[in-house]
Amino acid sequence: MSKTNHPSGAPWRNFYGRFRGKTIRASQQEYLDSDLAALSPGPVGWDVNPDRNPLDLDGPFGGKPVWLEIGFGGGEHLVHMAKTYPDIGLIGCEPFINGVAMLLGKIRQAGVANLAVHPGDARDLFDVLPAQSISKVFLNYPDPWPKKRHHRRRFVTPEHLEPLHRVMQAGAELRVATDIPDYVRQTLEQVPRHGFAWLAETPRDWRAPWGDWMSTRYEQKALREGRTPHYLTFRRL
Repeated sequence: MSKTNHPSGAPWRNFYGRFRGKTIRASQQEYLDSDLAALSPGPVGWDVNPDRNPLDLDGPFGGKPVWLEIGFGGGEHLVHMAKTYPDIGLIGCEPFINGVAMLLGKIRQAGVANLAVHPGDARDLFDVLPAQSISKVFLNYPDPWPKKRHHRRRFVTPEHLEPLHRVMQAGAELRVATDIPDYVRQTLEQVPRHGFAWLAETPRDWRAPWGDWMSTRYEQKALREGRTPHYLTFRRL
């Protein structure tokens, strides 16, 4: 991989996570080679160059409402949502290619056809999504960046929240799940500053998971290690 481009073709941006693990199994590489291109949210040969026209989401989704999951990890929640809501189109965004490969295996097994996959940075996708085109967004167990000097790397910062607000429809729902108390603090400070209202009225509203929630492997690890999940729901104003 060159130092100027992610494998997705996106222009270089500062990125602090990992694009690839040490190894990818042969079966996972086959998923990437055979399935990934057909699941692009854009046409054949599309990349996330912001100089191009905005994505036409009617192409892959036929006019369905479109939801977005940012950082889908191994993809279990994304596939669960695709199976639960077949009349919704979903885009999953994940820069870690090993996680993308895991998702592709789950898509084959589940046989869902209402998914698109962007194997790259969410900021690059925000560049080309049409304004007010997304009707629900999921941010499940984002990288906590626990050291204070790294908090600016978290998703809940202006660099991400300003373009996120642009691409979400008025009234659209943003869900944030995290087990890190300081991430809750920063989320409740920053997200309302960028055009979102927190919908909690009682403690149950952030202690109990959503009715259609599927617990992910990250959440199960948090529970085993004694951390408490928080489920925060916002509405785009």
